[in-house]
Amino acid sequence: MRIKIPALFILTLLFIATGSQWARAQKSINVQINNPGHQLSYAVNEIKKAGNERNYTVKLSSIISDNLSEEVVVRISSDSALSVKIAKDENLKWPGNLGWQCYAIRVVKMPDKKNIYILAGDQTGAMYGGLDIAEAIRIGTLNSITNSDNKPYLDRRGIKFNIPLDLRTPSYTDPSDAAQQNIPNVWEKKFWTTYFDEMAKHRYNVLTLWSLHPFPSMVKIPEFPEVALNDVWRTKEKFDDGYSHNGINYVRPHLLKNVEVVKKITIDEKIAFWRDVMQMASDRGIEVFIFTWNIFTNGAEGKHGITNRQDNDTTIQYFRAAVREMVRTYPLLAGIGITAGEAMNGKLKGGYANEKWLSRTYGEGIRDALKTEPNRPFRLIHRFHQTSLSEIKEAFHEYPGPIDLSLKYAIAHMYSIPNPPFVDAAMPLLSQQTKSWLTIRNDDIYSFRWANNNYARAFIKDIPEPEKIAGYYMGPDGYNWGRDYLTKGNEHQLILQKQWYSFMLWGRLSYNPELPDEVFIKTLQTRFPSISVQALYKPWSAASMIFPWITRYVWGDIDLKWFPEANISHPTHKGFYTVADYIEREPMPGSRIRNIYLWAKYQHEGKHDSLQSPIAVADTLSMLSNTALEGLKKLPARKAGSFSELDQTLGDIEAFAHIGNYYAAKMKAACSLATFDQFSNEADRNKALSYLQQARNHWAHYAKVYSSLYKPVLYNRVGFVNIPQLLTKVEADIALAKQWKPGTIKYQPKYTTEAPFRK
Repeated sequence: MRIKIPALFILTLLFIATGSQWARAQKSINVQINNPGHQLSYAVNEIKKAGNERNYTVKLSSIISDNLSEEVVVRISSDSALSVKIAKDENLKWPGNLGWQCYAIRVVKMPDKKNIYILAGDQTGAMYGGLDIAEAIRIGTLNSITNSDNKPYLDRRGIKFNIPLDLRTPSYTDPSDAAQQNIPNVWEKKFWTTYFDEMAKHRYNVLTLWSLHPFPSMVKIPEFPEVALNDVWRTKEKFDDGYSHNGINYVRPHLLKNVEVVKKITIDEKIAFWRDVMQMASDRGIEVFIFTWNIFTNGAEGKHGITNRQDNDTTIQYFRAAVREMVRTYPLLAGIGITAGEAMNGKLKGGYANEKWLSRTYGEGIRDALKTEPNRPFRLIHRFHQTSLSEIKEAFHEYPGPIDLSLKYAIAHMYSIPNPPFVDAAMPLLSQQTKSWLTIRNDDIYSFRWANNNYARAFIKDIPEPEKIAGYYMGPDGYNWGRDYLTKGNEHQLILQKQWYSFMLWGRLSYNPELPDEVFIKTLQTRFPSISVQALYKPWSAASMIFPWITRYVWGDIDLKWFPEANISHPTHKGFYTVADYIEREPMPGSRIRNIYLWAKYQHEGKHDSLQSPIAVADTLSMLSNTALEGLKKLPARKAGSFSELDQTLGDIEAFAHIGNYYAAKMKAACSLATFDQFSNEADRNKALSYLQQARNHWAHYAKVYSSLYKPVLYNRVGFVNIPQLLTKVEADIALAKQWKPGTIKYQPKYTTEAPFRK
């Protein structure tokens, strides 16, 4: 006999069963914090967000208690005394370090729950520990989290941001599309909220704001009341590539005749705004520094007798007062960085000499400000640029506080070799008392997403004598790290968001260079759940090494001299690098690569060479490019017109690969042409022509991919860049080789790197 069961009853049973499975799938976390604050609130919010993504119920309690039913209890202490007490009371392994930014994770497993302790000595360390928990939830490693002791490898890890405040107070980057588009953004709190969240997530704790002359846009000066600027201006005129590379004459009269007010705001409101911004930074454990170049008086010149003349006593009085007010106005300002160069007159002596001028203005201005708060920590950072250590020490011998130096670590190209030699000569001049910051310039990659764990890890671990390093700040001079207006589409996310993976690599590894690759791999898998992350990781890593390899050979130390996205320098330097230029290039110091002209000569003479051959470099570029392209075949095809993150990432990998193949073919063409130039064998010319035709085809592929993702753009250091239009320059190499006469190259060995540091 068949029993008929009502359909409603069946549905009820299904609902109960499904509900029971759902209930069992629910996981619960109780987060307990002893001392709520902005930094811990951010970490807890990140834990909640990660919990929501991973089907956890997250509760918050300010009471440290063990009588809880949750499966996981996370106890976060930001007080060193309490952390020690908890370790003692709970019989935990003693925290290894409770200093600034340090934290210990301790895990106690019980039959029905797990207790995770974050034991820190300050809010920043506790925040970082909380972010570790959020990350573990998000990438699915909470069950495997283990005891650890964490302290920063490099104490200060920063971003270099050339800030476009106003037409009247420009930064070095202002004669560019990116800077002009970002002027309104830097006056919006939402911009900075996101910026600081992204920085904290990746363990950056320093923001350096660089401006030629920021004071009129940021402070009021009682002795010079006409200097302060209301409102925020931007010109409607178009910039060109004819602006000085020393920051001179950026505020041209015609720019001021056609302006738009992008924000109505008084100077008092500006001050309130920047105080809020610095508080927001502090709430994420981030210190803010102001950096200036000298001598610039944009926004102040012509008022109260102020000029940019170094021997103008009124200008000296003005700068001293402006620095004083900058320090007084912003109690959370951590320091000021200065430069003895650009527009300074190095020929003046006595009280107007460069270093004496800086001491009388910045040094005395800081002293004036700190008289009322002598215990305030404040750093003066003197860039070791166009000066000597003895000149600095002599001029600042009465300065009461610490003075750090600042060195350009890889000149303008962090994506070159992981152990650049340029600071080696300065290291004996440094000590625990005289430390240096490292300026780590990224003027290599503006468009693409970069990703190579091994290179970033090696670069950080190869920094010499880290005990002498105060910290670093990373960023470009030729691009603006604000919102992205280079990508086609209308999203305009922050560069920190677009290139999140490279920022994660550099930030996390400079806090802990031993962080396992598993963290990065699982993060990528979480970010791109629809694909095999291993299938993405290999081609992306290979593609990301193409620029470091080509920059080792086509070396141009400063950003004006080499931009690998376009094979160019600024038009006043070389412009587009021809195959002839490749023959004469001197590879990067420390790269141990042989110049092409000498390679051809030695090959013919049968000489043994201990340096790497340019052919080997070209083969490496081909291997990296082909690895990337073969890897892309195993991934979903990029959708035409799509601006999803995955499709853009795939496009960046493909673009890297095509220009990598272009560089490989061009280097081989240069090798063959150099051989023809010296030994007149027509077969070598024909080989060069064949390689140049291949290079032309690779560039055409590159231009097609690039233009599907990015717009033509004006950069302030290398001028206007239109990748598809450069195809005519690429094709001109073929004509050049066809007309080549043996003996054309008159090779003279030369290096163009900056002068050694002076004692």
